[in-house]
Amino acid sequence: MTTQKNFHSGSFQMRVFFMYTFVLFLCLIPVVVGYGQQGSYSSVDDAKQELKEIREPDVVFVPTPQKVVEKMLELAEVKKDDLLYDLGCGDGRIVVTAAKNYNCQCVGYDINPERVIESMENVKKNKVQKLVRIEQKDIFTLDLSKANVITLYLLSSLNVKLIPQLEKLKPGTRIVSHDFDMEGIVTPDKSIKVTTDDNATHDVYLWIAPLKKNNMKN
Repeated sequence: MTTQKNFHSGSFQMRVFFMYTFVLFLCLIPVVVGYGQQGSYSSVDDAKQELKEIREPDVVFVPTPQKVVEKMLELAEVKKDDLLYDLGCGDGRIVVTAAKNYNCQCVGYDINPERVIESMENVKKNKVQKLVRIEQKDIFTLDLSKANVITLYLLSSLNVKLIPQLEKLKPGTRIVSHDFDMEGIVTPDKSIKVTTDDNATHDVYLWIAPLKKNNMKN
């Protein structure tokens, strides 16, 4: 009887051991998955940023047609010595194009972690890491004063929201926007129309600092 009792006792202990081992395995799964996700971030993030959800993006991402990108940079008269900020950089096509075509330093800012990763991958694909940096930032909190060129594809209301920051730009800084103006509050120095291959017409606006604000009083 003693031998049988010890056998049953040992069998019970083994079942308990395997049960606890299984539970521990289940608990470790989220940790392993989370580590893998962090690794996917760091693989495209040379700056080792901690990408996170800051808040909901202000606009839905719609890529600027490449022909419009090139006309925006042409209108802004981008030069090699310029520092270009793209506010809401999306997939990074503007900063990549500026770096490749003009060999200038560029920084792309976006609040959406997915767009930040996509931009970084685009930068690496085009081998312009030495010229382009991508950062996850809320553009309405940025000091823009170091930029020589600022590119935008936001809504007009968001361009207006940026005015207090844009008023601090050094004289001669160029601001160029795809499709959206500043609701008549600031007069563009120049505007052009660009027709893309699908026969769609796009407006491109240029402002040069200091901004020429209009008297909006009735």
